[in-house]
Amino acid sequence: MSVSAGIVGLPNVGKSTTFNALTNAGAESANYPFCTIDPNKGVIPVRDSRLKTIQQYVHTLRVIPAAVDIWDIAGLVRGASKGEGRGNKFLADIREVDAILHVVRCFDNDQVTHVDGNIDPIRDVETIDLELALADLQSLEKRIDKTRRAAKSGDKTELARLAVQEKIALALNDGIPARAVELDDQEREAIHDAHLLTIKPVLFVANVADDDLDGHSPHVKKLRDYAESTNAQLVLICSTIEAELAELEEDERNEMLEGLGIEEPALNVLIRATYDLLGLQSYFTAGEQEVRAWTIHKGFTAPQAAGVIHTDFEKRFIKAEVYTVADLVEYKSEAGIKAAGKLRLEGKEYVVKDGDVMHFRHNA
Repeated sequence: MSVSAGIVGLPNVGKSTTFNALTNAGAESANYPFCTIDPNKGVIPVRDSRLKTIQQYVHTLRVIPAAVDIWDIAGLVRGASKGEGRGNKFLADIREVDAILHVVRCFDNDQVTHVDGNIDPIRDVETIDLELALADLQSLEKRIDKTRRAAKSGDKTELARLAVQEKIALALNDGIPARAVELDDQEREAIHDAHLLTIKPVLFVANVADDDLDGHSPHVKKLRDYAESTNAQLVLICSTIEAELAELEEDERNEMLEGLGIEEPALNVLIRATYDLLGLQSYFTAGEQEVRAWTIHKGFTAPQAAGVIHTDFEKRFIKAEVYTVADLVEYKSEAGIKAAGKLRLEGKEYVVKDGDVMHFRHNA
């Protein structure tokens, strides 16, 4: 299952530094087929300590983590919604990704010029949000005219579609992104084919100074409050530190992390937060060849999870053998788990839990 997130931001906020640090960190994973798709796209592994734990007990040749495609989206200027600058490229790229990682500058540095002359996270966010909202409004206006004509017949589906289109257009005109509009499942389905930019989930990435790694500055507080008010999430990074960490060997990196008083690079947290933002989770398979994390949407049943490996596994699903990583740590092997009666057989209705270790039975 391929999922993608696009990094956006104004000039000199640390957007490309963050992307480069992510791709450098991803490239070190020798067991993962990392690649840079082109200079602005990369495949980034999702760091998950449970994979190493599994391999301690199920010795395999390879460990393959889950991954997220990351795009360094073309820079944005005011007027992008009208095609100014690289606006058309910017908007087209955002339409292609599943989520938006919005890097926002939350540090003061006289040596790094800001395009607007001073630091104001909310103004920066609103600059981009406005361009996305204007693009959505242009798209919705055309759709509303078309839907209104179709709804004249009294068609209930078209009337419902028109109602949600007008509801979101009204919110956008009030400066409220579509993601912050309360929609039930039917309304979301009715607006799905509009492919709105502002309905995509957003993770704000507060790029902080190296003396503000806990994010106590007024800049971060403003951004955190804004994120909460618009149904978005927030993580903290210091892009310069992350870029340096990504260049180091493991021993040196661990030493630097210890000196900074942090457990792991913030980029690891960022990728896991992106994974969660997309409503994803992992289950594992473990055999002679590899230990692997498979990406599924939360709420997937066992047959749907099997289908991620191969569509025939879903069609011909019989049962799933399931245990947990904790079971493996306690009983030391799959044989030990079976002997203790902890290996579960689950059927077609079983909803897969994050971190399940699974083997599938199916008709060949």
